[in-house]
Amino acid sequence: MQSWLAAPLLGGNVQGYRHLVELLAAFGLTTLIGLERTIQGKSAGLRTQTIVGTSSALIMLTSKYGFSDIVASGTETLDPFRVAAQIVSGIGFLGAGIIITRRGAVHGLTTAAAVWESAAVGMAVGAGLLLLAIAVVGLHFVSALAFHAVEAQLTAKLLGTVRVQIIYENGRGMLREVLRICGQRNWQLTGLDADARDIDDGEVRVMMTLSGSRIADAQQVFADIDGVVAVLRSEGDPD
Repeated sequence: MQSWLAAPLLGGNVQGYRHLVELLAAFGLTTLIGLERTIQGKSAGLRTQTIVGTSSALIMLTSKYGFSDIVASGTETLDPFRVAAQIVSGIGFLGAGIIITRRGAVHGLTTAAAVWESAAVGMAVGAGLLLLAIAVVGLHFVSALAFHAVEAQLTAKLLGTVRVQIIYENGRGMLREVLRICGQRNWQLTGLDADARDIDDGEVRVMMTLSGSRIADAQQVFADIDGVVAVLRSEGDPD
């Protein structure tokens, strides 16, 4: 006796255990991507990635099998490529909403790309290409984690750039002193992120991106300034 999952539904369409497994596989694989984004503290994390990936798989399965009753009647031909193309273009609007520009710097590119990637993984699973979907998720961790470390090292060595968070006592003109030292050492300030909300218990936190020769010494140089509480080297990816 066939299970209801393998039996035709209203309209003659068929759903089976294989389709349910593919949906769950899309959910599980994109959960891994979402966990990585959540751990990194990004806006589109666990919930967004899994919803995008699972929904994309469902759309692909609907495109492949949802119109079997129409095709069987001989009045229509099935074209699943049209639905797949609409997923690719439609997910771009979600990615565009994630990307923002703040103080001249672009944020969210990697996270937007991860959402697009989750859609691709869901589409691949829905199309029955489970092995390729698993491979892409594995490669995601190579690019997001391993390549990030390599990128940070190359940036520091080739471009001479560091990103540091400086915590200093409020009301002592410490930022002016930090900028004076940067001028002395010919370090270029390429990014400064300061906000009044960062003042906490009389301490101010600013994030600075600096470039120049011997820039690796910046953390120690700033830490030696009287009134500076701490200098933290940031390896965070703004995306």
